[in-house]
Amino acid sequence: VYQRLQADSLMRAGATMIDPNRFDIRGTVIIGMDVSFDINVILEGHNQLGNGVKIGSNSVLKNCFLGDGVEIRANSILEGAEIGANAIIGPFARLRPHTKLGANVHIGNFVEIKNSTLGEGSKVNHLSYVGDADIGAQVNVGAGTITCNYDGVNKSRTTLETGAFIGSGTMLVAPVTVEAGA
Repeated sequence: VYQRLQADSLMRAGATMIDPNRFDIRGTVIIGMDVSFDINVILEGHNQLGNGVKIGSNSVLKNCFLGDGVEIRANSILEGAEIGANAIIGPFARLRPHTKLGANVHIGNFVEIKNSTLGEGSKVNHLSYVGDADIGAQVNVGAGTITCNYDGVNKSRTTLETGAFIGSGTMLVAPVTVEAGA
């Protein structure tokens, strides 16, 4: 009953829910206008969602900030992430704590991001792990790319500067820097 009351409150504030009986808030949420939730969405901790945000089915958000126009596609899990306007995440993406994504970033299916920053317009579209990385604007990270950030003792950072293009199946062994335009 309590969950339905929370869903009703969000709908009165302008949210659209496919099925308010299959929606769960375990904390607090602030929403903008025209936010939509598909089925089985869980919001934990404190979340803030901008105008026009779309959350796909079976997604979980915990302590996240989503800018205007962000789309979270089905089966994605986000924790402690800050996402810029008009970014597209998922499906089946995982954003771990200390992830900051700029505007118009695309994170695709089966991609995991941890403790990393991605600049405006960068893309990590398929089957990749990006951890402890600083990625500039307009960077393309190819399918199957891994930032090898842990050597068994220490974690090191990977830097991909603006406009870098990383091909498929690349293992970036940190610490490493790929310079602008490379």
